[in-house]
Order: sequence, then structure tokens, then C-alpha cells
Amino acid sequence: MNGLVAGPEAGAQAARARALAVLRIRGTALAVALLPAAAAVVLLAGTAMGRIPDGGGWDTARWALTGAAALVLLLAVVVTLVVVRARPALSPTVPIPEETAPDLYRLVRDLAERLDVPAPSAIALTPDCDSWLEDRTHPAHDPPRERPLTRRRSGATPVLVIGSPFLWWMRVAELRALLAPVVAGTGPSANPDIAAARRFVRGLDAAVAVAAARPALAFVGWAARTLLRSCRDHAAEMERGVAAAASERSQTVDYGLRIVAQEQVGLAYAGWDRLLNRVALPAWRMGRWPSRLDAGVVSALTELSRRDRLAEGFTSRLGERPACDLLEEPGVIDEAASLLAARLFHGGPPETGPDWSPVAWSQYPEEVVDRTWRLEAARLHRVLDDIPATGTVPGVRPGPAAAPTVARVLDRLAGPARAGTGEQLEARLSAEVAREAAREEGAGDRGAFTATGDPWVDGLAPLFPLQPPRSGRELLTDHVTAMVCCAAVDTAGALPGLDWLDGPALLVGGVRRADLAHSVLSLIEDGDGEPLRAWLGEVGVRPEKPVRLV
Repeated sequence: MNGLVAGPEAGAQAARARALAVLRIRGTALAVALLPAAAAVVLLAGTAMGRIPDGGGWDTARWALTGAAALVLLLAVVVTLVVVRARPALSPTVPIPEETAPDLYRLVRDLAERLDVPAPSAIALTPDCDSWLEDRTHPAHDPPRERPLTRRRSGATPVLVIGSPFLWWMRVAELRALLAPVVAGTGPSANPDIAAARRFVRGLDAAVAVAAARPALAFVGWAARTLLRSCRDHAAEMERGVAAAASERSQTVDYGLRIVAQEQVGLAYAGWDRLLNRVALPAWRMGRWPSRLDAGVVSALTELSRRDRLAEGFTSRLGERPACDLLEEPGVIDEAASLLAARLFHGGPPETGPDWSPVAWSQYPEEVVDRTWRLEAARLHRVLDDIPATGTVPGVRPGPAAAPTVARVLDRLAGPARAGTGEQLEARLSAEVAREAAREEGAGDRGAFTATGDPWVDGLAPLFPLQPPRSGRELLTDHVTAMVCCAAVDTAGALPGLDWLDGPALLVGGVRRADLAHSVLSLIEDGDGEPLRAWLGEVGVRPEKPVRLV
């Protein structure tokens, strides 16, 4: 009969069958734990009824089996308590109470009604280009005073987690079409067997994490890993069945518009990735976090649409109502999501402070770009002071430090004294940057929050680092570029700027100069300073003039 079932019911039935297989594994584990106790009860009952004689080997077997049963039961109770009480991993999100987004909740409830599924219990935002349902009914996710014993099995629907870039870039109709298959997943999630199987798997996963941090619970970790391996395939097929059922059910809602929305997902991901790596990361390294990342992604995607012919036509959508209008205070939500993005992708503190403050896009060129250039230029000249030029007596430190000029950098990297200077600069810059990063991590204002926060979210190491540490060659390139940009600003009337796709930019006459990188690479990799000298002359930079450092 199951072979004749079509539509969303087929996926739901397949998911329920796999959920029952997971529950059978749980039942089997329970039976194995109770087996020694059952055998001990048989022996004790047989002795009490006179069916098994006293004395001899029977007494030894009875007491040995009773002791083994007690030990197995004790271990089973410990494993069960850890699995039940362990806190499952919870995705860091920005909660959206209904009073702050009544229109968004209304849209989701109308969508659930059209799909004939339960509406999500709440909505939250994540600083990423993805959306999903997340079960947060475990008692450990509630405050200590709000943990009713019955909530865990009350059948509460999952929380709908929406990628924050979607709200700012997508239009209302596109967001509804994109969320349809996600919201449709609440139907299978309401099935008691699927919900129980999911709780069991999440509990095992959380127990493995707890046991890994506590050597005394090594047996619990072994048991949980064994059970996870046993039900891994069934759990994966169960989730595939749930996804298939949700996808099939959502076919009747805005299917044509969903194709357009999926195209916007790819575009949003490209713009979000460039914005984080090229624009947000330099600010985070400075101890500043852009407070309007989601609004910035609209500017980045608009610029991408202008540059990329494949994205032509997408900006015509901007005249329609954006999905962020469904929020009562989009600026406040954007700021919270921006701070969470900094925590996830850079490891910043959860709150603002003297060394961790927000920065508006209008202040970005002055507060981030210019300051970054001058700090890196100062670091470069500080390291140059520690490297003796060719012809100096080893072990004797030179006299007064030379003036911070581009000419000095050119002479050391392209002049007669260049032998080995580049390699020394790379090594010393890497060591200097590593020391500064270590001091930041050890500072009290950066480490105090780790004692009280959730270490999975608030640890000093970011959860999802955007880029590996820069190599020595990359650091030297960035520092020489920063030095040239400072000189251009101080002597040629250039300005620091912001490019939405490439980050910090040098503006000469109001036009971005992107041709500096080639000249700097020629200097560093080939020791050829002529291309850079030609560039300086073209822009009007005076390399012999000292620059202002921070």
C-alpha cells in the first residue's frame, strides 16, 4: 500500500518509518540494559519459590548476576540522565518577538495556513544566507525559572530561523516564496514519532559533547557514540523524508516566484560573502564592528548588479516593498544581527566597549580605512627600525629613527640594501601581528565575558573564521600598500574610501585607483621599484615627505 501513496504523504510516511527505526534502536538499548536485571530477578524469584536450590554454584551465580545487574542499571541510569539533561547545540540567533514584527508573523502564519501545517512557534534571525526550522523545546533552553516538566513533550512547533540578508535584499513576495518549503517542514515535525526520534538523536549528540569535556564520563561518551553510529543512517533518511514531504507540499504555493527567489539567494550569498570578507573584516580587526551589515549588503548587491552583466535587471526589483519593512524597527534588528555576525565570524565580545564599538557606514572611510592604513604604516616603520640596513655594524643599533617616508621603504626593498630585507620584514611583521593579537585576547575586557557566556558562542576563537591568518608576504604587501596610501592622502589630496565589494579604497580625484596593487607586488616580489615610482609620479605623491602616523 505504501507504494501507492504519492505527494507529501509519501515523504512523511518514509520519514516516520525511519523515525520508528531510530526508536527501535533506543528500545533495544534499553532492553540490553535491563537484561541482566531480568535474569537476576528470575534467579531470585526461582530461589524464593523453591524452584532453584540454595547453596552451591547457584548462590555464586545469583549474587554475581545481581551485582552485574546493579552495575549495568547504574551505568544505564547515568547514560540516560546525561542524554536527557545535556543541552543540545543551539544556533546563535537574534530572537524576533512578535511585537517587534507583527507583519512578519502574520505573513508566516498565513503561509502556514495555506500549506495546512502548524505555524512556527517563533521567529529568529541568523547572520547568514540560509533558513531552517530549529527545535528549541528542550528544557535546558529555557531560563531556570521557566522550565515546566511537561514542555519537553508538549508538541511545540519549531522556531523559524531566517537569514537576515534575505530580509533586506528580497522583496516581500520573494521571501514568502522562499520560506514556503521551510515552513512546510513543521507538518512532519509535529509527528510524535519524528519528534521523539529527533530528541533522542540530539540528546545523544549533546551527551557526546558533554562526555568529551569530562573524562569521568568516558563510558557515557562511548555509549552515546555507539548509539549514534547505529541510528545515523536512519536519522539521515528521516530528515530526507521530511525535506521531501515539505518540498512536495510547498509546490502549490508561489512555485513560479520561488524560482526567481532562488536566483536571489545565490546573488545574496555572493554579496554577503564579499561584504564580510572585504568590508567587515578590516573593521573587526580594528576593534570596530559595522552596525548596518544587512543594509550594507543591499549596497553591495546593487554595486554587483551594476558591474556584473549576469546580475542586470535585479536592481529593478528595488522599487518593490523590501521584506525588512515587515519589521517595526529594522535598524535595531540590523544592529543586533551585525554584532552577532562579528561574534560568529571574528570572535568579538557580545557587547560594545572601549575597544569594541560600532561604526556607521558614513564613518567607515575615516574611522576604519584611514586608521588602518596609518596603524599598518606605523608598524612597518617600527619593524624597519629594528632591521639594520646593509653596511651597518651588526649588534649596533642605528642612531635616530629615519623619517617615515615612502622613499625609505623603496630604498630598503629595491635599493642596494634590499638583500634579505623582504624576508626579515615578513617574519617580523608576522611576529608583531601575532603578539598584538595575543595581547587583545588576553585583555580583561575581551576575556571577561567568557566566564559567564556560552563558550560555544562567546569563546575568543570565532566559530566560523572567514579567512586563515595572513601570510608574511600578504602582511608585507598590505603594509606597503597602506604606507603608499597614507602618503597619497597626505601629499596628493587623495581620500580614503569604501568600495562595497572590495573594501578599503584609495580615491584620487573622486575616482578609485585600483592599479596600485600591481606596482606594490613588483616591488615586493621582484625588488623592482620603478613601477611604484612611476605610479607615485602619476598621482602626484611626494615619496620624500614624511607621513602622519598613528
